[in-house]
Amino acid sequence: MAVRCLLNESRGALQRWLPALGGRDGANFGRRRGVVNCSRPARRASGETRTSSPTFGFLFDIDGVLLRGQYVIPAAKKAFQKLTDSTGQFCVPVAFVTNAGNCSRDGKAEELSNALGFKISPERVILCHSPLRLFHKFHDKCMLVSGQGPVAQNARDLGFRRIVTTEDVRKAFPLLDMVDQSRRPKELPPPTTDFPTIEGVILFGEPIRWETCLQLIIDVLLSNGNPGAELSAVPYPHLPVLACNMDLLWMAEAKMPRFGHGTFLMCLESIYKKMTGKELKYEALIGKPSTVTYRYAEHIIKQQMESRGWVSPLRHLYAVGDNPMADVYGANLYNRYLQAHAEVNVTAMTADTQGNECPELKKDSAVSLSCMPSCQSILVCTGVYNHHGDVPADCNVSMTETIFHGHRDFHFDPSLVEASHIVRDVDDAVELVFQKENWKRE
Repeated sequence: MAVRCLLNESRGALQRWLPALGGRDGANFGRRRGVVNCSRPARRASGETRTSSPTFGFLFDIDGVLLRGQYVIPAAKKAFQKLTDSTGQFCVPVAFVTNAGNCSRDGKAEELSNALGFKISPERVILCHSPLRLFHKFHDKCMLVSGQGPVAQNARDLGFRRIVTTEDVRKAFPLLDMVDQSRRPKELPPPTTDFPTIEGVILFGEPIRWETCLQLIIDVLLSNGNPGAELSAVPYPHLPVLACNMDLLWMAEAKMPRFGHGTFLMCLESIYKKMTGKELKYEALIGKPSTVTYRYAEHIIKQQMESRGWVSPLRHLYAVGDNPMADVYGANLYNRYLQAHAEVNVTAMTADTQGNECPELKKDSAVSLSCMPSCQSILVCTGVYNHHGDVPADCNVSMTETIFHGHRDFHFDPSLVEASHIVRDVDDAVELVFQKENWKRE
């Protein structure tokens, strides 16, 4: 029941944000899926191992799969030698889906290019905040942005036009930031009168000074966007909050996982509830394991296929990650969304007596359409998840006893953290997919 509710919430979010996407960022992104192209690829000639164009794509996590902090995981270079041709072009569609948000897309693409040794286009990189470019409703509102790195520039690149940072709030209202005694004003500052009213909050990623950001974000929510004001009652519902990256933990050079933005969100939620007695509500949660993020990634993969002239329909997505609570959970949840969509389409098409697509399917059939994409999760052992012992390629390790590290608003279902496949590293993941797809590089 919990998973059904979550799928319904995911469908609602998709219907809310994705259908009316205009311009270059939204071209064909929100097309209705009621009519499905069930055309089969051309029959293979004797001796051929695959069709002329790929029918699958890779969604690669970065931290713990390709990199550990600043260092490249050796298996990553081996894997990408198999994924690229002699000119450095990918022979199959590839997107990099990361919950990193304290950077720009160009910066992350350059980091990957330097690490892997060949050019990665920024268009292949999906940061946790990338789907925010679709949230046009907020682009003209005055938004407080929190995080580190180029958060203001990131917000502008995503389409937001009126931006206030936590540092802007701190400078305008210095009496609000009182934990660090060295930053307290020595004299009483004059009151600020021309500060804009904040209309929403975007949490890009974990900030540097948690105490300052926690205090100021709470101040903005409790003052209804006027942090210098004093209100007699707590406004509720509060201002819209959009949060990116729910990872409780992430893996860098250290032997143990580090706190992620999900930990910061837990602190914010707990403080807000302790102070108000009410739940902090999110307008949207973006980044893995959000279904919106995987839908956006599917769109990027299909764009690549179109630009390369690969005409075969996309049938399989393979999401390779190291975090069961983000990468595996998200891929499995999106696969359920796809299959639920497929079942609806089976009923709709077979009910149309004039239609001639998929005639072999019976009305109300519960099977999934073979021409609908699926999303399989592949868990590697080089990051957050580290199975102690020798892990054979494609083993089945139960995750049902694992403590749920996912976000508060994502209901726990043990089956959603069960990876479709568990392998040692990303090179084994690529080999596994090539074998499953009977794919050999030309």
